[in-house]
Amino acid sequence: MHAWPASEVPALPGQGRDLRIHDTATGGPVTLQPGPVARIYVCGITPYDATHMGHAATYNAFDLVQRVWLDTKRQVHYVQNVTDVDDPLLERAQRDDVDWVELAERETVLFREDMTALRMLPPRHYIGAVEAIPGIVPLVERLRDLGAAYELDGDVYFSVESDPHFGEVSHLDAEAMRLLSAERGGDPDRPGKKNPLDPVLWLAARDGEPSWDGGSLGRGRPGWHIECVAIALDHLGMGFDVQGGGSDLAFPHHEMGASHAQVLTGEFPMAKAYVHAGMVALDGEKMSKSKGNLVFVSRLRRDGVDPAAIRLALLAHHYRSDWEWTDQVLQDAVARLGRWRSAVSRPDGPPADALVEEIRDALADDLDAPAALAAVDRWAALQQERGGEDTGAPGLVSRAVDALLGVAL
Repeated sequence: MHAWPASEVPALPGQGRDLRIHDTATGGPVTLQPGPVARIYVCGITPYDATHMGHAATYNAFDLVQRVWLDTKRQVHYVQNVTDVDDPLLERAQRDDVDWVELAERETVLFREDMTALRMLPPRHYIGAVEAIPGIVPLVERLRDLGAAYELDGDVYFSVESDPHFGEVSHLDAEAMRLLSAERGGDPDRPGKKNPLDPVLWLAARDGEPSWDGGSLGRGRPGWHIECVAIALDHLGMGFDVQGGGSDLAFPHHEMGASHAQVLTGEFPMAKAYVHAGMVALDGEKMSKSKGNLVFVSRLRRDGVDPAAIRLALLAHHYRSDWEWTDQVLQDAVARLGRWRSAVSRPDGPPADALVEEIRDALADDLDAPAALAAVDRWAALQQERGGEDTGAPGLVSRAVDALLGVAL
């Protein structure tokens, strides 16, 4: 599977700061100091509907992580998956009477178009669950051979009790885990499981559903968590710098994935930091496909909204905060974009070297994009008020906003 094209990231004078970011596993900030190549895995979409604002906010957060790292003169090895076979996708295809492969391909194409328009930096490896199956099967077999997996009516489950570190990502109690497991794709009430929280690794073939050769596992398809583990281990290895996604992935997805990887390798931890973006609401409820309360990036683009304004609307909220999408949020972003473009269109302006450092400082401090935006606002207001004599300032501001915030002026 191929990703989307990369937009050029302008070079800036000086060098950025090491990123200090909130780690869900420790419950506090950690300063990340990757080697020459920073490694990040961000969980991708299940492609049964178009990119909504919740998706966009999440991928915007981890785009900022990459931009901070690039500004420190590091390379970035970014991996993202596409869950192109899963129950929600199959259910939507059946509901709409379309082929599930066709649905997945169509929505993945639209997602790539949205990411391109929003100037999200693409992953180096963009891997579908289906194409990862040959690498998933041996991992499930190995977990079974280690005694960390068991069979139940042809399906294979992971035993959470096989990982002594289970629970150290989300730090939830057993009852909270059980409730979230039921809500987020698990089957805690299935009879015969050793532990209600045990997640499925391999689903035996079912009538009317796609299946693949699973070697000694028999025909079937992979569970959700093992998919990301196989892809991450194959392309990044253990101990990569950031495991990212929305806050609804902390449990069960990232918790289970960490346990799978740690049992498979005998190493700990899977990732140095587990970083989670907040949820975006509409009309008081979390924006989600299951609820159908979605604002789509593609629809806004079709309505003529500048993607740069959409991105500014996302940046106006701290990545860890839960917030609500409203018409006013978009109107404010459109107005801000207009002010910024007007400011950088002048032949000269107030000196901008200090502004670049302000943006760097803000982003290095747990991706504080609102503070970065406020700094640019102050420069633009000063430009409007009295201008300046630095002929290089408007260009420097334009390059900094592009390189660090991903907004083309």
